[in-house]
Amino acid sequence: MKIAIAGGTGFVGKKLTDYLLEQSHEVLILTRNAAKTSDHPRLHFVEWFKANSAPEIELQEVDAVINLAGESLNSGRWSEARKRRILESRVTATKEIVRILSSLPKKPKVLLNASAVGIYGTSESETFTEETTQIGNDFLANTVSAWEQKANEASHLGVRTCFLRLGVVLGAGGGALTRMVLPYQFFIGGTIGSGKQWLSWIHIDDVVKGIDFLLQHETVSGPVNFTAPNPVRMKEFGQTAGSVLHRPHWLPVPGFALQLLLGEMSILVLEGQNVLPKKLVENGFSFTFDTVEKALTDIFER
Repeated sequence: MKIAIAGGTGFVGKKLTDYLLEQSHEVLILTRNAAKTSDHPRLHFVEWFKANSAPEIELQEVDAVINLAGESLNSGRWSEARKRRILESRVTATKEIVRILSSLPKKPKVLLNASAVGIYGTSESETFTEETTQIGNDFLANTVSAWEQKANEASHLGVRTCFLRLGVVLGAGGGALTRMVLPYQFFIGGTIGSGKQWLSWIHIDDVVKGIDFLLQHETVSGPVNFTAPNPVRMKEFGQTAGSVLHRPHWLPVPGFALQLLLGEMSILVLEGQNVLPKKLVENGFSFTFDTVEKALTDIFER
C-alpha cells in the first residue's frame, strides 16, 4: 500500500513508519521541513504547511492516510495559550488533510485519525466503549470532540474514517511512561492522588498492530478505542511498575500537590476513565500485551 502519515516523526509515528516499511509498504511523511530526505527507497517526505506547498500533487494514488499530528498534551502546563495550541494544532492539521482528500481525483480507501479516550470525560465508576455517546465537559473532551468532528468530514467524501481513541501509550523512549515511572527510578514511587482513578493504557506495539489491523479490515469505521482490554486503577499500575523495576511503592503523591504543580494538566494523572476496546475485540484483534504487567515487563526488560 501507499500510505501517507501526518505526525510520522513523533513517538507513535516513528514506530509505525518502521513497521510499515518492514511490511513492504510505501510511506510518505507529511513534514514542514522540506530539507528532509531519506535513504530508504520506500520512504519519502512531502512538504506541507509551507508557502506554495501542494502535498496533494505527491499524494496521488495514495491508499491510506494516517493523521497523528498535534502538539503533545505533556508538553507543559496548560496555560490558555498552550491550550489554544493543543486544539489548533489538531484541528488545523486535520482540516488540511480533509482539503487534500477533497482535491484528490482518486480518494484513498481510509483515513485513520488519531483521537483520545479523553472524549468520554472522567469517572471512577463508569465503563466506556465505542457505544458510549456521552462527551465530557472538560478541556480535553472538548478538544477531542472538535478534532473528531473535523476528521469526520472525510467520511462525507466517501472515505472510510476511523477515530483512534488512544489511551495512555506505554513504550520506551517517549510518551508519558518515562515521567510516570521516574519517581520509582529514585526509590520514591508511590500512589498518585487517590489511586482509585482508572488508567486505560495500551502498549505501543499494539497501537501499531491495531493501525495495521484497521488498514486491512474495511468494515470497521467510526470511533475505535485503542486501549488494552484490562485497564487498571492507578494504585495497581504503581505497584506493578515498582515490582517490575524492583523498586519500592511507598511514598504517596497527594493530589493537591500535583494540582499546584501542573494546574489543569493534572487531570491527566489525577482523573481517568475505564475504557474497553470493544470494537477491536469484536472484530478479532488479538492484543500482544493484554495486562499491564506484561507491557511493563517487555518495556523495561527488553
